[in-house]
Amino acid sequence: MTASDPAATMPVSFADIKNAAALIKGAVLETPCLPAPRLSQMAGADIYIKYENMQVTGAFKERGALVKLSGLSASEKARGVIAVSAGNHAQGVAYHAGRLGIPATIVMPLLTPFVKIAATRNYGAEVVLAGNTLAEAKAEADRLADENNLVWVHPYDDVDVIRGQGTIAIEMLAARPDLDVLIVPIGGGGLIAGMATAAKAIKPSIQVIGVETTLYPGMWGAFKGKEVRCEGATIAEGIAVRDIGAITTEIVLKTVDDILLVSESSIEQAINAYLTAQRTIAEGAGAAGLAALLSNPDRFAGQRVGLVLCGGNIDPRLLSKIVVRELARDGRLVSIRIDTPDRPGVLGEIATVIGELQGNVVDVEHHRLFLNVPAKGATLDVTFEAFDRPHGEKIIAALRERDYVVRYLEIGERMD
Repeated sequence: MTASDPAATMPVSFADIKNAAALIKGAVLETPCLPAPRLSQMAGADIYIKYENMQVTGAFKERGALVKLSGLSASEKARGVIAVSAGNHAQGVAYHAGRLGIPATIVMPLLTPFVKIAATRNYGAEVVLAGNTLAEAKAEADRLADENNLVWVHPYDDVDVIRGQGTIAIEMLAARPDLDVLIVPIGGGGLIAGMATAAKAIKPSIQVIGVETTLYPGMWGAFKGKEVRCEGATIAEGIAVRDIGAITTEIVLKTVDDILLVSESSIEQAINAYLTAQRTIAEGAGAAGLAALLSNPDRFAGQRVGLVLCGGNIDPRLLSKIVVRELARDGRLVSIRIDTPDRPGVLGEIATVIGELQGNVVDVEHHRLFLNVPAKGATLDVTFEAFDRPHGEKIIAALRERDYVVRYLEIGERMD
């Protein structure tokens, strides 16, 4: 896919990105790019993480937003700006518009996580909620822009935004010039377009691999020349983009080596891995690169891989749900249903069996009145912690040896 001399006709040059790096210096954090030994052991590759979740707004979007806002004329700044975003671009625009004294209106879909809505308002922007998708939100933003003569700050298909995002690659390769591969999440394509442009200029041999969720494979379709459908509820709402950019697509086709698709469950696994192995928080889009790495271990085995943890703005309730689901997938949290005779001491016997085998009961529900339970019987729903899957299976086997009828509940059945 890579042209012999892509820089000759590129909408954004490496010089543009270097100028952007000078422009944002001191106003945007130069986040660390650090080794991740535990993740490296899990993946069989030498992993280095760029922690863009450490930005003030929790995501990389500040870079492009600041470059765009800084380039506006005095009259444009006075008119005010408008943006449409599911969250991170919104916060980046709101934060730096506030710093620069520029009025900002942000249109967000109704389903945007509350944590992102609240943060955007806290940075001083006027937030308008409209539509269930980014496309529907954009229609309202178009109306407001025309009505109020506001200046658009596009989330990805803008040369200033692209060159701002490309500064990440400059920092990563300054910190780790020996990287073999960069794995970059793709929504509309602004991040990977900027990073690929800079990375290929600095180190032409480096591979740049994009990642999309299987539910929103827009850039993958353009890259592979295939018709795709983009729809569905995804945990990676930050890259759930139906309409990829024209400028970004042009750059991607000239600079990116491949694009991989990842499942929702693999993104959940990656979010949990960042939390448990790195003690850091990744939202769905931010974890997409690690999801691709963990889903394709043979492809990246033994290589020095740079991951962009591009955002950490995840709803805490969703994060806790993911942790519980991953415990279940790993066999460390087991939910079972036990049919028992309705007699005194049964619950104690079951708890004793689990406890003697070092399981930890965390929840019990005792059902006697359900019509599908025999009149002289009872049903117990038990959730317990185990060291690992074999340990949990050992506990269930011990219960069955005592003639209890045991079956997995839904969360356990998904483990099988």
